Amino acid sequence: MNALVIVLTAVVAFAVTAILGIWFVPFLHKVKYGQPINEIGPTWHKNKQGTPTMGGVLFIIGILVAVTVGYIVYNFQSENIALQTSEMNIIRLMAGLVMALAFGFMGFIDDYIKVVRKRNLGLTALQKIIMQTLISAAYLATLYVRGDTSTVIALPFFGQLDLGFLYYPVMMLFIIFMVNAVNLTDGIDGLASSVTFVVSACFMIITGMLAFYEMSILATAVAGAMIGYLVWNFYPAKVFMGDTGSMFLGGLVVAMGYGVGLPAFLIPIGIVYICEAGSVVLQVASFKLTGKRIFKMSPIHHHFEMSGFSEVRIVALFSLVAAVGCILSVLAVNRL
Repeated sequence: MNALVIVLTAVVAFAVTAILGIWFVPFLHKVKYGQPINEIGPTWHKNKQGTPTMGGVLFIIGILVAVTVGYIVYNFQSENIALQTSEMNIIRLMAGLVMALAFGFMGFIDDYIKVVRKRNLGLTALQKIIMQTLISAAYLATLYVRGDTSTVIALPFFGQLDLGFLYYPVMMLFIIFMVNAVNLTDGIDGLASSVTFVVSACFMIITGMLAFYEMSILATAVAGAMIGYLVWNFYPAKVFMGDTGSMFLGGLVVAMGYGVGLPAFLIPIGIVYICEAGSVVLQVASFKLTGKRIFKMSPIHHHFEMSGFSEVRIVALFSLVAAVGCILSVLAVNRL
C-alpha cells in the first residue's frame, strides 16, 4: 500500500482524537459525567473520583473519520494504479466496524447507567452476556452469509485445525472472552490505550505482510487514535475511556484478528488482555474452591499496583509484554 494512505490515516486519527479532546473533556466536566470508583478497587484510586468518563468517544470518532479518509484515498489510488480490492476484505472491514460500534454502544449504555442513573455496577452480568452473545452471533453470521464459511483456524507455529461444527460456538465464546478481556485491561491510566497501540501496530505489520490493505487502514487508524487518546489518558489521566471505549476497542481487536483470517493469533498478540482476564478467572476460582486468593487483587494490573509498581511502570511493563507477543506472532505469520 502506498505510504501516503498509511501516513494520512494515522495523522487524521491522531489529530481528530487529540484535538476533539480540547472541547470534549471540558464538556464532560460541565455535564458532570465523572467516573464512579468501585469500592473494591485500590483505595488510592479514590483520588480519581469524578474524572470524566466516556472519553472513548474521542477515539471512536477519530477512528471512524480516519478509516473513511484512508479508504477514500486508497480507492482513488486503486483506480489509478490497479490495486486489487477484495470484496471479502471490505466485508470484514465493515462488519468489524459495525461489531465494534455495537459493543461500544453497549458500553455507552453501561456508562450511562453508572454515571447518570448512579448505579455503580451498570448493566447486570446477564444483560451483558445476552447483548454480547447477540452481537458476536450477528458478526459471525454476517461473515458466513457473505461467503466466509471456512471452519479451519491457523494456529501460531502449530499448523491448522478444522473445528468443523464446533467452529461457531467456540469462536462466539472466544469473541466474548476477548472483548471482555480488553475491557478488564482498562483499569489504570493509559494501560488499555498503550497496549492496544502495540497490538494495532502489530496488525499494521501483519496486514502489510499478507496484503490485507483494507484492514491495514483500520489497524493504522487504531494506532494513530491511541496515540492521540494518550494525550488525554496518560498518567495522570484527564479522562477515562469508560466501557464505551474499552468495549469498542475489544470489538476492534477481534475485528483485526478476523480481518486477516487469523483469529487464533489473537492469543499471542493479545497476551496482555488474556492475562488480565485469566487473572480474574483464577482469582475467583481459587477463592471459591480454597478460600484463598492467588493475587493481591485482580485484574493482575492491580496486583502489581498493590506490590508497589507505579501506574507508569505497569503500563511500560505490560506494553513490553504485548510487544513480545506481537513479535512472536509476526514470526509465526512469516512461516504460514
